[in-house]
Amino acid sequence: MYYHMIAFLAGFLLDLLIGDPHWLYHPVRLIGNLIAALDHRLLDVTGIRNEKKERRAGILLVTVVLLATGAVSGLLLWGAYAIAPVAGCILESIMTYQILATKCLKVESMKVYERLRADDLAGARNAVAMIVGRDTQNLDAAGVAKAAVETVAENTSDGVIAPMICLAIGGPVLGFLYKAVNTMDSMVGYKNERYLNFGRTAAKLDDVVNYIPARLSALLMLTAGGLMGLDISARMSAALMIAAAYGPGKQFSGKDALRIFKRDRYKHASPNSAQTEAACAGALHLRLAGDASYFGKIVKKPFIGDDLRPVEAEDIVRVNVLLYRSAVIGEILCLLALLVV
Repeated sequence: MYYHMIAFLAGFLLDLLIGDPHWLYHPVRLIGNLIAALDHRLLDVTGIRNEKKERRAGILLVTVVLLATGAVSGLLLWGAYAIAPVAGCILESIMTYQILATKCLKVESMKVYERLRADDLAGARNAVAMIVGRDTQNLDAAGVAKAAVETVAENTSDGVIAPMICLAIGGPVLGFLYKAVNTMDSMVGYKNERYLNFGRTAAKLDDVVNYIPARLSALLMLTAGGLMGLDISARMSAALMIAAAYGPGKQFSGKDALRIFKRDRYKHASPNSAQTEAACAGALHLRLAGDASYFGKIVKKPFIGDDLRPVEAEDIVRVNVLLYRSAVIGEILCLLALLVV
């Protein structure tokens, strides 16, 4: 437990400082490659186009991916600790860092902000297309900013708090298992002709494993929205982001965050996705969600939040402050829970 706590904190700090540089190969890509290979093997090669067979193939996909992910991560960690506790702690720290995505979310969303600030709408559309699943080619500046805000709000749970909780409970093995479920859902969990049946198990499993973390993430964001923070520039460093969690200055609306959360947290097809979006919309006095285009088709969605003011580029900075506040509070609470254990 002593080494686990050190690794848990060290991995979190590494995530804030280093993030996910493009030159560093990420192990989640290996999980993605395995999913893509099984997708091709189970659907394209076999030519399955029967509802029951597709669902069985989807169950097989989930089983193989989870077994492989758990076995590889578990064996690596066991081997490192068998060599020496310090070696195990170092590897666990690195694995913990690779599972979290706090700085990565900030860096990628701030690329959108920088393009909007430079009045480069085409560049902003391209930047936001890298982090959202919707069509972006026809979005105006406000639509681009809104898409960036929504993805940071939603991924505060999927990319940071949910894996953080898994890491605290079960270390990197459970953390990578969570990332495997999340990756499968993002790759095959679509309600289209190809994946409606094949990806059903992955999508439902993702809903189950995120049910509690999504709500805990929303509670953390509600807390973060009620804190006082610095209204600082877009080029803030990780250290300044952490300071923003506790410094004096601009106040977000914790009261409105709670009100919108209670009212709009289920306004999404997924039982989990609107939890943090609702808290964010209330804290920033924004209206998020609404109709969006996916693969050339308009998907009708309800709005989340009140239309009190237009979404602007600076809201990307503000949602990142909420992200970092939530992450820091979550890390502290998890460490306290580990100390009690």
